[in-house]
Amino acid sequence: MVKPRVIETEEGIQEAFTVEVYDQMMRGLRDKGWVETGLVLKTGIDHGTALEVGPGPGYLGLEWLKKTSGTTLKALEISPEMIKVAGRNAREYGHEGRVEYIKGDAQKMPFDNDTFDGIFTNGSLHEWARPIEIFNEMWRVLKLGGRYCISDLRRDMPLFMRWFLTINTKPKEIRPGLETSISASYTLEEIRAILESSDLHGYTLKKNIIGLTITGQKLKS
Repeated sequence: MVKPRVIETEEGIQEAFTVEVYDQMMRGLRDKGWVETGLVLKTGIDHGTALEVGPGPGYLGLEWLKKTSGTTLKALEISPEMIKVAGRNAREYGHEGRVEYIKGDAQKMPFDNDTFDGIFTNGSLHEWARPIEIFNEMWRVLKLGGRYCISDLRRDMPLFMRWFLTINTKPKEIRPGLETSISASYTLEEIRAILESSDLHGYTLKKNIIGLTITGQKLKS
């Protein structure tokens, strides 16, 4: 039996020390090739201007820029401390001119309708207090023909995978955060019910051994 979902936060990671520790973890995942860039590219998000929701320290978007040509990225992040770290990482990549980090709430995105060729996010869905509103905003700012890719952990992953993720999460100071993130994540059935009440259409919902993905294309307004 799956335990009830335990809400983690809707304010992102704000404290400077925790942000730095989180950055160390995500840098390690990048170095292992465990950042979801391949998934994003596979969905057809590989050109134009993309939006990343909840970029954290920025590695997914920065790797996306690295592996695409002539692209630009806007990244909407609620934590000022995380934006500072992401900006530092963008300078390390040499991508300062191609990415803009914007402080804002994804429930009310500061963008016009039909702005982006693609939208992606990884690991932030479980933090959204009102995911329907964010799904609706994603649909609003996505261009006709644009594609989206949403991925996150799932609460009902096998126990051995939860154990595997925990022992491979470094530095160890971030492990309690992993546990709360898993406990706050959704099951496939829960997220399907939310999607059915949202404006997001044309989606494909799948699960893998540790998480779930929502991918699709905007074929109608």
